[in-house]
Amino acid sequence: MTQRPHDGSTKRLVVTADDFGVSTEVNEAVRQAYRNGILTCASLMMGAPRVDEAVAIAKAERIPVGLHLTLVDGRPVLPPGIVPDLVDSRGIFRPGLVGPAMRLALSARARRQARAECEAQLTAFLATGLALDHVNAHHHFHLHPVVLTIVLDLARRVHACAVRVPYEPGVPPYRRALLGATVLPWSLHARRRLRRAGVVTNDALFGLYDTGMLTEAAWLRIVPRLGPGLFEIYCHPATRPMAASKADGSSPAGELAALLSPAVRQALDRAGIQRTSFAGAVSAS
Repeated sequence: MTQRPHDGSTKRLVVTADDFGVSTEVNEAVRQAYRNGILTCASLMMGAPRVDEAVAIAKAERIPVGLHLTLVDGRPVLPPGIVPDLVDSRGIFRPGLVGPAMRLALSARARRQARAECEAQLTAFLATGLALDHVNAHHHFHLHPVVLTIVLDLARRVHACAVRVPYEPGVPPYRRALLGATVLPWSLHARRRLRRAGVVTNDALFGLYDTGMLTEAAWLRIVPRLGPGLFEIYCHPATRPMAASKADGSSPAGELAALLSPAVRQALDRAGIQRTSFAGAVSAS
């Protein structure tokens, strides 16, 4: 893919569900939102417990799917003994973002393990027979310069994927101020690197400041801000509340309801916004 596959006058929107494969509830939400709602693609976690189910759904429904690289908050595809610097005693990726980020910055061995794990996840994805629509990372961890370098290498290898840049324009709400201050400079840096390399990226993204709470009201607030260009809105729908949602206040069922909402669909249609996958945006250019 070459960068910016769209003309400057068209409003195009990629609507992505992340964490595809993590549970049956998430998988079923993706199915419903693609078949009956405004969802245009999903991001697949290759180490997730229900990944085989997700692959079967994607094939049956012909859902465009990308790779949701996972190096934190999940399980590796490789045996834990091959990536010991990335996992804890249970064989699960080490928690948090700061510790893993520092480990990759300071340890050449950890960097080699991260590259091997990312390559294994890409290989596992391609083995499904699904076409690769895009690449992003769980918790946007591909913004880490080490991981971004790996992602660039993977993107060059497959010659046919886009990479998400989690740049959300505007001033973040107070509760997300720290998140905005942290993510913004790394997002802009990633966008420069990706575009210099000729990799397709979204011009901007929404959902970062509404993570877990991308309800109908949030959508109706965001839609008027979508101008010409290629935008992405990402979400985390599920058919019922997940265990984590009780702790962080998120509403995956509310996010599914928004994807199925006639009011949201009508708002997008009135604004003249074309819904697409990343691959669809390229083929339409």
